[in-house]
Amino acid sequence: MASKSFLFKREPLWLENRSGIRHTLPKNVQSWTYEPGSLTQRLRDYYGDAIGVKILLQQWNTPFLTERRLLKLHENKYSLIREVLLHADGKPLILARTIIPTRTIKAAKSNLAHLGSRPLGEVIFSYPKLERIEMDVTFIDPPIWTQPAIAEGHIDQPIWGRRTVYAIAHRQMLVSEFFLPEVLEVF
Repeated sequence: MASKSFLFKREPLWLENRSGIRHTLPKNVQSWTYEPGSLTQRLRDYYGDAIGVKILLQQWNTPFLTERRLLKLHENKYSLIREVLLHADGKPLILARTIIPTRTIKAAKSNLAHLGSRPLGEVIFSYPKLERIEMDVTFIDPPIWTQPAIAEGHIDQPIWGRRTVYAIAHRQMLVSEFFLPEVLEVF
């Protein structure tokens, strides 16, 4: 069976976004973690057309345990798993992992299954009734990342991330974004 992740050797540990946690994060991390709009749009506002997407993994597989629990998926239910690197002219900015269940793809009229090199944010933030359901945060040490992910993201220190449950037409999906050092300089 194919690996569940290009990015991780094992599932990261996530912290529920409880009141007060925001103030424990560095200011630049807060700025990206609590960005209310599309991270892609924020990157485009800064870098213009230099923003690109490199697909690292896109396959149907079973998500990690906490991902399945968050999305209320059965253990053997496959979802579309997509992992990408957002970059500006090759400079790594954000690693992202998205879990899109079949029912969500159907609700979005298959747009989410055929993203190609389009950023997910451009698509989901175009839905007028996009809902944010919940968010978690994480701080990941380098040993959890795979060697290919470390190379792609130029990871040499712990990385902050957020994961958000979004809903389109009441159908949920999970988007995890990891803020590489270069992007934290832009805030």
